[in-house]
Formats: sequence, structure tokens, C-alpha cells
Amino acid sequence: MSYTLKGRIHSRLAAVLVALVAACVIAAVVREWWPFELVAVMAAVGVALDLAWHRLLPYQPAWSMLPLGAVELGVLMAVVFGFGLRAPLRGALLLFAVAWLAAVVLAQAVFPSLRLGYAEDGGELGRFGGVAAAAIALVLFGAGATAYAQRPPVVHLSAGVHQGPLVITRREVLQGDRGAVVRGGIVVAHDDVEIKDVTVVGGVNGITVDNVHGTVLDGVSVSGAKLDGIHVRLADVVIKNCTVDMLGNELGQGIDISFNMDMGMSMVEGCTILGGMDGITTHSSMTEIVDNQVSHTQQQAISIDEMSMETAKDNEIRDALGVALFCNDRSMCMFEHNTVVGTQSDSADGDRSRRGFGVLASFLSQAELHDNALASNPVPFGAITNSEISREQK
Repeated sequence: MSYTLKGRIHSRLAAVLVALVAACVIAAVVREWWPFELVAVMAAVGVALDLAWHRLLPYQPAWSMLPLGAVELGVLMAVVFGFGLRAPLRGALLLFAVAWLAAVVLAQAVFPSLRLGYAEDGGELGRFGGVAAAAIALVLFGAGATAYAQRPPVVHLSAGVHQGPLVITRREVLQGDRGAVVRGGIVVAHDDVEIKDVTVVGGVNGITVDNVHGTVLDGVSVSGAKLDGIHVRLADVVIKNCTVDMLGNELGQGIDISFNMDMGMSMVEGCTILGGMDGITTHSSMTEIVDNQVSHTQQQAISIDEMSMETAKDNEIRDALGVALFCNDRSMCMFEHNTVVGTQSDSADGDRSRRGFGVLASFLSQAELHDNALASNPVPFGAITNSEISREQK
């Protein structure tokens, strides 16, 4: 079929309208805004690609919908992850599948039956195209306005020491004033909580995030925790610009994010972690670990474990003991543009997996290395127990 540019956009908006109806249902069930955000991104990506396809594919055969849909899905997921849209992976794929199937059915069966001149008009839908555009704009605007009106309140934590543990049980932004310190830990016990510029001292865990959605930790500083500096379980989280000091604690972990594989992508970015058994560790998770500094760890600096699928890039790791970058237990890891310097051997008891690896893949795991700087490590990289490492250097 030869689409006009208007026809491509009309047909696109009709499919997006079906996805928007599905988004309304999903949002009502899960009581979250991400379905509307995702539909808005889908519409923007789809229209942008339509502009490209109009030049590249003046004639579009029916079979091309499958490869074009695959390209569109790739671009969509790149935008979703790139901008940190907190949409569960399964939900995002389901919504995209609804839109793609709607586009196929509408273009191949419904519109040709209802509008006999559909093909001759290059996919144009007349007034219905304008109605679809207006309906999409109206619903998305209404959803955005409602979400804006329901923004969580900002709570200022005054300067000085506040005795914890501090438990947050409602949606809010906890903004620390200069010199605000919580002694004894913070527990996030509600969805959509943001903690900014707060210092936490002590506690079993410095900050605990358990079984909630939409947590953001920005500019927090944690020290003196007994177990984990930041402890995340069954929750999606964005952690950025943090400092976690675990020096002297050989059993504690700086940041532990575990068992949130089905909750979408989490993020650890721009943090400094000192000491501890592990610096940043994840289990059964999808987490982007980007632009962090990790040093003086006692077991692994960055550990991706238990069937995780993750990327660690642009991190700087120094003076780790045993292993710097670890990919373990059926995990799939991408290590890109990391700097690993001065890993020390810890194999006095004969443990060959602790020989000072810059990168180690273990137990049925796959690690891809791209342009990492591995210097002064006794073993730059290695794979054990039926694992694989692929290495690409420019």
C-alpha cells in the first residue's frame, strides 16, 4: 500500500487510540500514571518514525509491518529506558502489542471494509483522523493535568539531628535542609516517595525500600549502617548522586537491589561507595549501574547476581579485594567503558575465584566487555563454571 503522509499519521493515531483505551483500563487497575506516559511516548515515537518511513518507503507491503514494528519497539524501549520512565517491562510490552495488533487489524481489515477508498486515499481517514487526534490530545492532557494536581507534598527536614528510624507512610518529597541528619535509618513504606539531600547515620540499614513503587533517592549520604547502606527489596528505585560509606564494615553492602525483575528498570547513577563486602550488588534485577565510583570493597565492587540482566558502564573501581566486576548465577551482563584499577588478590586460602579479577563471569553467566580500561589487576578478566566472556576493544 502507498501511504500519504497524512494517511500514515491518521492510521497511526487510530491504533494509538485503541492503545489509549487499554491504558485507561490498566491505569484504573494499577492506580499509576505510567500507562498514559507510555502511550504519549508511543505516539511521539510512532509519528516521528512515520515521517522517516514516508521518505524511505513510499510503498509499504503488508509483510513489512513485522520488521518495522520490531524497529519501533527497539526505539520505544530505548526512549523509555533513556528517560527513566518507570513502566514495568511486561506492562510496556503488553501495551505496545495492543497498539501493534490494532494497527495491523485496522489497516488490513477494518478500514478497508468501512471506507472503500481507504487504499486509494493512501490511508487517510477524513474526519475520523482529526477526531482521533483530538481524543488522544484531550485524554493525555486530562491525565497529565490530574497527575500534576496530585503531586506529592514537599516536607522539609530541618537542620539538626532527627532520631530514627524515620518511617515514611505517604506519598511525599522529603527535602533535607542543609545539615539535616537522621540517626537510626529511614524506611520507605509507601509508593512515590522521593528523598533528597538527607544524611543518614547508623541503623540496621541506612535506607530501606521494601515492596513499594516509584522511590527516588537523590543526593542522600549514608554511613554507619550495620547491614546495607541502601537496601531495596521487591521495589523499583532510582538512586542518584549518593554517598555510601561502609569502611570498616566487612560484612555490610553499600547498595543492595534485589528481586525486582518484574518491576521495570531501576537505576544507580553518580554514587560514591566506600568499603563494605560488596559496593553495589543486585539479585534477580534489571538495574542500570552508571557513572559510579566504588573503592576498597572486600568481596566484589559491583556484583550482578541471580539471573539479573544489567548494564554497568562508565564506572570507576579502585582497590577492590578479590573481584571488581562480577557476573554470576545465570546472569547476563554488559560491562562498558568501566575503569578498573588495582584489584588485589585474596586467594591465600586457595580460592582461585579471588585472584584479583578485574572482571569475572561465574556459574552459567554471560558477560560482554566493551572498551573497559583494566589496569594493574592480577587477572584482567576470566570465566569459570561454564560461563562465557566476549570482549570487544576499539
